[in-house]
Amino acid sequence: MPRFKLVVEYDGMRFHGWQHQQDGTSVQEAVERAITAFSGETRRIVAAGRTDTGVHATHQVIHVDLERDWPVRTIADAMNAHLKGKGVAILEARRVADIFDARISAVKRHYLYRIINRRAFAVLEAGRVWQVKWRIDAARMQAGADRLIGKHDFTTFRASECQAKSPLRTLERLDVERDGDEIRIRASARSFLHSQVRSIVGSLILVATGKWTPDDLEAALKACDRSRCGPLAPPDGLYLVGVDYDGADQPV
Repeated sequence: MPRFKLVVEYDGMRFHGWQHQQDGTSVQEAVERAITAFSGETRRIVAAGRTDTGVHATHQVIHVDLERDWPVRTIADAMNAHLKGKGVAILEARRVADIFDARISAVKRHYLYRIINRRAFAVLEAGRVWQVKWRIDAARMQAGADRLIGKHDFTTFRASECQAKSPLRTLERLDVERDGDEIRIRASARSFLHSQVRSIVGSLILVATGKWTPDDLEAALKACDRSRCGPLAPPDGLYLVGVDYDGADQPV
């Protein structure tokens, strides 16, 4: 049975998260319906990661097995025809080896968090950024971020409902940059805990606005206590922007 890798883009405002929900439409449901609509097959897809309600993606990766070895252009075009106007698009389709797994084969995931730092409403970006009116010191924010790089117990920055077996994660990148009124935070790791990026961003805002020092942030990390976390940043500004596979996703 041929296996296909698909790269998916979606607007998180339109969905109740990635995973199937009983009380709202999920991205997974929309994509699976499009697969059924063009192929006639009912298939469950596997994704590189699950995103929460309101979180966006410019580069989510999934795999699906189909009975027929469809031309990849046909898969992308046919699915996009059924997804038109629904806030989801298939950016790429690729035939891959049967051993490829969108989740297990991933060696690194990349997230972007966007903040608009101004008093006037972010009219055109509403629902796609976190607006913070208080002045953000990007240098202080980076100084705090530097304390989180490396392998740590991230219990403090882990949602209480997180199902991961271990809170240990290695944060390979946590960069802060300002471009005019926009603050961009880029995070990379092999894997992330549930709400880890949003928890970190909310705590970094306390550092950036002078309520915490970088030492306070490091102390919160070392406490391994969820109650020591800063406010949870809203999902609006979070984007899954890339997944690396170290060659495991080569076309066949």
